[in-house]
Amino acid sequence: MDIEELGRLRRARSLMDRDFARPLDVPALARSAFMSTAHFSRRFRDVYGETPYSYLMMRRIERAMALLRGGEMSVTDVCLAVGGTSLGSFSARFAEVVGESPSAYRGRLHDASTVIPNCAAMQLGRPRRPVVAW
Repeated sequence: MDIEELGRLRRARSLMDRDFARPLDVPALARSAFMSTAHFSRRFRDVYGETPYSYLMMRRIERAMALLRGGEMSVTDVCLAVGGTSLGSFSARFAEVVGESPSAYRGRLHDASTVIPNCAAMQLGRPRRPVVAW
């Protein structure tokens, strides 16, 4: 991979990090990287280890976790704030990744997380998809 292509992939990833709440799809992300959709998806997975859609969903879930820890927003409001269009799909994906429903996560006590430095909290609190053995 050449450095120019890597830069274009990073630009698309930065777009997902920054504008996760906007209605982004793989064709729009591929256009931002000046690549075809198939080539972009393939190269993104090669470089970052997950598909563009999966990466975007993980950013949305990370942000949703932060909003739910605040306890001030309803699950529906959080879903919409992070770019979700279907509460059912959002809740199912959240539960798959986090291991509990958004409502259960919101209802739990999260005070212990305030003593962890932000740099460590970001790494430790990042949701991980469960590994499925074939």
